[in-house]
Amino acid sequence: MDDIPHEITSLVGREVYSNNGVFVGEVEDLRLNLQGEAVTGLAVGSLNPELFKEEVASGKGVIVPYRWVRAVGDVILINDVVERVREPDEEEEEIVA
Repeated sequence: MDDIPHEITSLVGREVYSNNGVFVGEVEDLRLNLQGEAVTGLAVGSLNPELFKEEVASGKGVIVPYRWVRAVGDVILINDVVERVREPDEEEEEIVA
């Protein structure tokens, strides 16, 4: 692990992608545990409308739990859980008997 300390504010503004390469959004803020001195979540805005239709329409963001983060570099990679959280499209909801 890198022994050079990094400022947590350097995460703000980075793009977030799933490990499958799907754009999720951009980090706007961080959720912190001050007692434990740890980042617990990423407040993500500029969301991908294909994943977050309602949040985009209402101008809201989402909090991605930091435990979903797989890697931090020029971009932030998270587990593909976000893609699975998305509600199925109307076409996907139809069940042909």
